[in-house]
Amino acid sequence: MTKKVRQSAVGRLKSRPQFLFVREGEKRKGPLFLLEVRDRQMPDEPPRVGFTVTKKHGNAVERNRMRRRLKEAVRLSAGFAMEPGHDYVVVARRDVLGASFETLQAGLKDRIATRQKQKQQRPAAPGKE
Repeated sequence: MTKKVRQSAVGRLKSRPQFLFVREGEKRKGPLFLLEVRDRQMPDEPPRVGFTVTKKHGNAVERNRMRRRLKEAVRLSAGFAMEPGHDYVVVARRDVLGASFETLQAGLKDRIATRQKQKQQRPAAPGKE
């Protein structure tokens, strides 16, 4: 009898230095959460994800519920959109509790797939150098 080991599509961020590393990367804002993304420059490694819910968003029961909803949304659909060699941190907003699960999944997939627009540098005004 062979034991089937389930391969996880997405790894986990667990230590504070890993979260701080991702914080320095790209930020993709949304109504339900903020997604922080950073390329580790390791295309052969699987993507990793971490979840953050701050204390200002409720008591422990509510924060854990938000975290569980986000984890399940990533597990079911959004994890497949993540690029190999990248780290992702999902910072929850309070609205995660009231949003439908389909909205949450769609928002995650959209934020993962869409890169932030680069801010264009405005040319300096004449005489202001």
